[in-house]
Amino acid sequence: MTDRQDTTTPAPRRPLAGLRLPSRPRLWFELLLIAVSYAVYSAIRNAAPARVEDAQRHARWIWDFQDQMGLAFERSVNHGVEGVTWLVVSMNYYYATLHFVVTIGVLVWLFRSHPGRYGPTRLVLFVTTGVALIGYYFFPLAPPRLMEGMDFIDTARVHHTWGSLSTEDSAMASVSNQYAAMPSMHIGWSLWCGLTIAVLAKPLWVKILGALYPAVTLLVIVATANHFWLDAVGGMICLAVGFLVAHLWYGRVCYRLPRDVAGPGSPSTATAVRLGKARPAGSTPAAAPPTASATAVSGGSSTAPVSRASAASTASTAPHGPPPKAGPPPGQPGQPS
Repeated sequence: MTDRQDTTTPAPRRPLAGLRLPSRPRLWFELLLIAVSYAVYSAIRNAAPARVEDAQRHARWIWDFQDQMGLAFERSVNHGVEGVTWLVVSMNYYYATLHFVVTIGVLVWLFRSHPGRYGPTRLVLFVTTGVALIGYYFFPLAPPRLMEGMDFIDTARVHHTWGSLSTEDSAMASVSNQYAAMPSMHIGWSLWCGLTIAVLAKPLWVKILGALYPAVTLLVIVATANHFWLDAVGGMICLAVGFLVAHLWYGRVCYRLPRDVAGPGSPSTATAVRLGKARPAGSTPAAAPPTASATAVSGGSSTAPVSRASAASTASTAPHGPPPKAGPPPGQPGQPS
């Protein structure tokens, strides 16, 4: 006799389940990924056709649309800042440098202090940037400083600030598409940095700086005539798409994932529990049912249920034939007393 076979159907294996679990990032891979991604981003951004007529027409349309709403204030801010030399020069360097410095700094901070959230939060940034490429390619837009027939002041060119994009023979102008202004990744990236800092940082003053960073960036891109405020709205939309994709992939907001992971390349315990890959901490595994041999050793005193296979095996070893007749009890007729 053999035991009945287990007919329990195993859970289907999900091919992408491992990729949807946050894991501890590897430095060499992250550096390579960021370098390759930025190179691809720059190549596609600069490969977008510089359709100057379309870019000028789109800029005029945006300006007229903002004017109809009574919100065409970029020129007033641009001319107001130009009168304060130290301020406008500071804004020019802010625009040229912090876009990269702060973003890289936040990535390093996440890598070191929040390894479990690094991958999902980095995915938000990458998706945001990828969506922006669609706007650069299909909606060429002249920034206010390059609009024809307008008197915007190109502050970087006037003050000969390092990193000017307007001087035609400058190194920056030769490697950057002048008409890729919609959406503004200065806003997309700064808002990503600001939200990450405001949500995950501990000191209150750091949270406040994180919240102020995208607001100051908006002032800078408008005052230096590099963007319309509607470009900033485009950057926010791209960021919203990035958060949505990361939420759908990981099952929750990236900031609510576990801060740390168990080890290099291993999924975080909390996420593994959510996907049925592990038991919560402190739980005990279910006890295995007692076997027939354990019941026999205990002398049959156990109250655990005996399997059908064990009962059948016991019956097969019992002697065959009718049971012996039992005599009448003592004291009855026919029995010796």
